[in-house]
Amino acid sequence: MRKSIFFFLPICMFCAFLSTVEAQPCRTVIAYYPNWQWYDRAKLVDPFSLKYQDYTIINYSFFKPEASGLVTFTDAWADENLLLGQINWSTTPPTYYPNTSIIDRAHNAGVKVLASIGGWTLSANFPAIAASATNRAIFASECNRLIDSFGFDGIDLDWEYPGYAPNGGTPADKANFTLLLQQVRDSLDALEIKLGKPLMLTSCFGASPVNAANIDWNAVVPLLDHINLMTYDYFGSWDCLANHNSPLFAPAQGDPAFNLDSTFTMITGKYGVPPQKVNLGVAFYGRSQMNGTALHAATNCTANTQIFGDDDGTPLYYNILKNLHLFDTFWDGQAQVPYLFGKAATQAAGTFVSYDNPASVARKAQYVVDKMAGGVIIWEATGDYLETAPGSGVLAGTPLLDTLNAVFCATPPIGINDPKWHENTLITAEIWPNPTGDQLWISFNTNLSGKVLINLRDMQSRKAFSQTLLTEEQNPVFQLKLPLLSQGAYILQINYNDQIITRKLIIND
Repeated sequence: MRKSIFFFLPICMFCAFLSTVEAQPCRTVIAYYPNWQWYDRAKLVDPFSLKYQDYTIINYSFFKPEASGLVTFTDAWADENLLLGQINWSTTPPTYYPNTSIIDRAHNAGVKVLASIGGWTLSANFPAIAASATNRAIFASECNRLIDSFGFDGIDLDWEYPGYAPNGGTPADKANFTLLLQQVRDSLDALEIKLGKPLMLTSCFGASPVNAANIDWNAVVPLLDHINLMTYDYFGSWDCLANHNSPLFAPAQGDPAFNLDSTFTMITGKYGVPPQKVNLGVAFYGRSQMNGTALHAATNCTANTQIFGDDDGTPLYYNILKNLHLFDTFWDGQAQVPYLFGKAATQAAGTFVSYDNPASVARKAQYVVDKMAGGVIIWEATGDYLETAPGSGVLAGTPLLDTLNAVFCATPPIGINDPKWHENTLITAEIWPNPTGDQLWISFNTNLSGKVLINLRDMQSRKAFSQTLLTEEQNPVFQLKLPLLSQGAYILQINYNDQIITRKLIIND
């Protein structure tokens, strides 16, 4: 790969060095940053554009566990640039510009970075590592080497999954997984003394009852700082049915255990894991299927890799928004998630997409608050870094990440379901898509009772659209059909009980 030379004005380097610790999320927010995403969109999401202040921990993923216990790079060029910093080729040997790596910039903002080892495609060697005392010792030593070499703050073990036969798992994994964690924890404890700082050990877990049964929770929980549940990938093209990737509650059809609520209830109830130690998975991506006709109807078991070719049919949120004009948007009130179906006479006709948007993310964040869980994990961080226009290279916002933190930081400890909280609360609302064409969705964070007045005005304050909504619902979601409007910027006003919410809305077709 061609190497590039980077030049920086000295004052910029000095400013980076002086960066101060920024505000942190009100609950745990752990984001996975995959090294391969560094290349995407002309390196749009890099160490300089990450919104560190909105994360608690960044899990840098992934390193590969070899069967011998050694841990190797998956992309040495990306790892060098991201973990050590931009290369100064003017020195012999080459050095690294300070405060240009993810780790330096995260630490400047008070955010921890963990080395994530494994992942879905790199878990096949874990059974052999965990089954051998020699391999476990080598693996634990390798974890320490990563921390020593790059300045990580700990290790995230992403074994998908102990006991999972297609990835080489056996029944012995249940006990061996505990032995592996214990070996790593002991090794980290020794390294803490040398480094003079605490080191974290976390792990990701599958959300299904079968995967949960392959974990000795009583032994594992004391060894880990965080229990990260992958509460997504419940349903997909492998089911040959149009169902939700990450439902909050059980859909009308499908395995009733396959939803975030059931997984959390199982882990904290059946297995007694403390809620405050649990982080629930939030998907910044969706899943597509073709030849669908309705929710819960049969598909052809194939993802749409034509429209969503950049993501192999599993589109990140920004790619869903880029193609949203090809789809009609729906809301499943039972599962509390949105979904899409391709519009007739378009290339998306018959394509079903399950995904999360600000409304469903807000509900999941509120669930975390209400259930007194620790927080969330995000797969994956770059998914909602939006550009002002595709290919512009200019960041416009991170709506899903912003929604998580807005809910976490706006909700008092007593929880939204306590009537005392409602006495003086102000409503907040999310709108999507934005930009939009002829459809607009509005969701609210609290109970509404009565009239909600919607006004849309152009930038000269001329009324373009008005509608009065009546509701007696908790966290209502409204779908509005807009008239044919000229392209451009508009001001949306939402009036409820003398409270006014104002949003800028862009009409683009």
